[in-house]
Amino acid sequence: MLSNLKDQPADKILTLMQSFREDPRDEKLDLGVGVYKDASGHTPIMSAVKKAEAWLLESETTKSYTGLAGDPAYAAAMRSLVLADSVAADRVAAIATPGGTGAFRQGVDLIRTASPEATVWVSAPTWPNHLSILKTTGTPFVEYRYFDASTGHVDFDGMIADLDSAKEGDVVLLHGCCHNPTGANLTDDQWRQVADLLLRKKLVPMVDLAYQGFGDGLDADAQGTRILAETQPEMLIGASCSKNFGIYRERTGILFAIGDAAQTKTVQGNLNHLNRQNYSFPPDHGARLVSTILTDDALRAEWQAELEGMRTGMLDLRQQLADELRQRTNSDRFDFIAQHRGMFSRLGVDADKVETMRRDHGVYMVGDSRMNIAGLNADTVPILAAAIAKTCG
Repeated sequence: MLSNLKDQPADKILTLMQSFREDPRDEKLDLGVGVYKDASGHTPIMSAVKKAEAWLLESETTKSYTGLAGDPAYAAAMRSLVLADSVAADRVAAIATPGGTGAFRQGVDLIRTASPEATVWVSAPTWPNHLSILKTTGTPFVEYRYFDASTGHVDFDGMIADLDSAKEGDVVLLHGCCHNPTGANLTDDQWRQVADLLLRKKLVPMVDLAYQGFGDGLDADAQGTRILAETQPEMLIGASCSKNFGIYRERTGILFAIGDAAQTKTVQGNLNHLNRQNYSFPPDHGARLVSTILTDDALRAEWQAELEGMRTGMLDLRQQLADELRQRTNSDRFDFIAQHRGMFSRLGVDADKVETMRRDHGVYMVGDSRMNIAGLNADTVPILAAAIAKTCG
């Protein structure tokens, strides 16, 4: 049996990380890996998380399983964080998942269970694992225009034109904020136009919210998701706590399914069934930390202050890089970097130029020119700006 297996293609980002580690140069920049880093290049544990862990260590009395859906307190806390009062609680079913990836996979499996003929529409480009999971599960998908590499902004007219050709019952995958890999987001007005199209075409939105709090703030980053929740009869949302709580290795995510209140019990039962068939009971440690922080006023305030520092730090780096590039290129070509949000921006240059920056300047970014802004600090921004200006200016 095992002799029938074939080698799988190497993950491009993991391969890039390995190449970076093997590069002997002292002056090199790792802008490929998709995790937050502070100015020293370290991914820290947030102080509120440390305190919640200490409290949990002292107070936890069992390591027995939680329910199939996970801890109800976690679901309630995350529902409040993501949705606020945009939708009635009795319309929302939820399951805890291993990270945002697990939420997306369970969401795809729910789609296949409920509507196997549905096509999933995904932005061009999108997070590569979206496409990988859709292909692995045999789920039909179509790309819609999203990013205009020539301007560095959303091709909204192209997006709307493409989605207008979707058929009733199709699913539209949307990034809630901090679009990965481009950093280009929809405005609130554009979200409302998308909501109108979804209603008119009877399409089902599926939102991937992986970076809430990394863009314009916790509430602002959830605004698009809440606009949809207020207006759509049905909706799926996958949320991750990896970035905004810094608990990557705890694999803490959640999947929400919003529908008619009369169907919530059935929807919840189907979500529970999906968890049972996949990994039975979801991990709890990270979820317990999140619910502890979100339900304690002091811890929540401490967490929000630290998250705000991370967010504004990335905005400062974006502005510094855009200013440096304007000065070095004597043009506004790269001003869009300051307008993007989240950890990522896509430069919109070809793979040859990306390779030239790696070879000649020790700048490592993904081949599609996605770079992790959080991989920079105030001292390395000029190094990156010089490499971009020399290679692409």
